[in-house]
Amino acid sequence: MRFGGVKRATRVGLGIRTLSSRETRHNHGVAWRQVLGNIAVGSYMPVSNKSIIAFGCLTAVTLCMAACSPKRIPPMTVSDLMEDRVALDGVLMKCNQNPAKARTNSDCLNARIAIDRLASKDAPAEEAKRAAEFERNREQLRLSQEKQRQEQEAKKPKVDVYNMPLVPVEPAPPPKDPQPPIVGQVNH
Repeated sequence: MRFGGVKRATRVGLGIRTLSSRETRHNHGVAWRQVLGNIAVGSYMPVSNKSIIAFGCLTAVTLCMAACSPKRIPPMTVSDLMEDRVALDGVLMKCNQNPAKARTNSDCLNARIAIDRLASKDAPAEEAKRAAEFERNREQLRLSQEKQRQEQEAKKPKVDVYNMPLVPVEPAPPPKDPQPPIVGQVNH
């Protein structure tokens, strides 16, 4: 509100009347005194005692209903599901029974993530277990082949080279050709 010579327009009836700043200040104070006087006296209050009581009862019923409603259980986190395998199995079974709900339910999404993480965490352990099993099988195969070789050697008589008789061995003479080939002649 600006005072000091500024004129304001007010509605009076159907027409508009211009007030001076002094009248505006005077009328402004009078309007607030009338409003405060009406509230204090209570002669123009449109809210009755019955409506106040009804509003209070409605508020009380609303608060009771809100207090009695079951609390929403927050979804289990991925780490909680990874630690509790029984709960993880239960959530997965519930999700598998209702596939349409499983795509939007946060419990189902967290359970799938937990399964993936558990699988990736167990993968190196499974790989090490498979490698150990392979080495164990390889060692068993090597031992069985060694045993077979020893059995075959036991069946053959051993030759003792130190106790063999000394016999000179002469190389066999090369075979002699009856006729050496002649150059330019063809043998038939």
